[in-house]
Amino acid sequence: MGRMALEGVRILDFTWVVAGPVATRILADQGAEVIKIERGGLAEVSVLGPRRTGLQGELHRNKRSAAINMADPRGVQVARRLAAISDLVMDNFSARVMRGWGMDYQSLIKVKPDIICISMSGLGHTGPRCNYVSYGPTLQALAGFTRMMADERGEPAGYGYSYADMAGGYTGALAALIALWHRKRTGQGQFVDLSQFEALVGLVGPAMLDISVNGRSQAPPGWKSQEAPAAPHGVYRCRPRGDDDDRRIVIAVHTQAEWARFVGAIGNPAWTADPRFRTLYLRIRNSDDLDAHVGRWASERDAEEAASTLQRCEVAAGVVLNGADLCARDPQLRERGFFAPVKLPGGGLTHVPGVPMRLSATPGSIRTPAPEVGEDNDYVLGQLLKLSRAERDELIAQGAVWSR
Repeated sequence: MGRMALEGVRILDFTWVVAGPVATRILADQGAEVIKIERGGLAEVSVLGPRRTGLQGELHRNKRSAAINMADPRGVQVARRLAAISDLVMDNFSARVMRGWGMDYQSLIKVKPDIICISMSGLGHTGPRCNYVSYGPTLQALAGFTRMMADERGEPAGYGYSYADMAGGYTGALAALIALWHRKRTGQGQFVDLSQFEALVGLVGPAMLDISVNGRSQAPPGWKSQEAPAAPHGVYRCRPRGDDDDRRIVIAVHTQAEWARFVGAIGNPAWTADPRFRTLYLRIRNSDDLDAHVGRWASERDAEEAASTLQRCEVAAGVVLNGADLCARDPQLRERGFFAPVKLPGGGLTHVPGVPMRLSATPGSIRTPAPEVGEDNDYVLGQLLKLSRAERDELIAQGAVWSR
């Protein structure tokens, strides 16, 4: 394998939970050396599951781990020495944490003038709520997503997964690349104040425009098209597949030409000639009746078969996939080898979601499984910081570093 795009970049990673680790995982997949600074002595299985498999296996692949006690001044000195030989220091704590350790940007430029510090705090380092502690669901509520995602009664439901963490993570990786490019041009590092809240608010979409321009409060959109008027537009239940009786298909028909293709694809049934469905305007006005017809058509068909039938006629349609579909049955993901196998120490394999962008000259890859906490102490302290075995043992004895 040739050189990777971010080979030679070292990141000191203080991030935790999901958003920050997503950002550093993206960078590690492209060749950056990511060294996680972690607390030792934790249970093997955390609330996120085992370290090498599942969500943690995905978040921390391609990274190294050093267990350093940041509550001990000697541990902080070790971390500062690592910062002096790193390119970026990243955290996703609330604004005050790194400053309390003396690991904030103003402190670190004294040991490395061109350091880049990226702080992915929940709400940013300024403003009346800058010290708020937040998690993804908190930010989703603040940004309005929880209100717009409602159940059939109109009660706020939110996401079943923390969308805010993904939004913050990808924004953090992008911020790192921007700051690295700036330093390459100018030789200067900088502090990046990344508000995960603002990254999420920027993704609210048309609702944000409606709020700011028209001053309207937002009702849950349900299955209405938010891009352009469409009918039929929705989720329709299909025929069961084996013991899976929750097979569904999504369909979106925006234009008159798409409607004509849709009608042809489903065999020109008599109801499609109903004058109430002649134009897009009329189809939207009579969407309940239209959906009833489309629903009956879908209910008699296998979801994959129905989606293929419509796609062959260039009608936007897709199966509502579940976990088994994604991991074992989806032909697109299987052909592209998206779920990558990772060898585990001691034998066995785990599979993790792969790298979604394929660079032709410098492809990213998944090279190593997630490390256990402190697994790379010897590499970090010995090979990088040149500490002798006696010096490392002394740090462990003093409580500044945790042994595995």
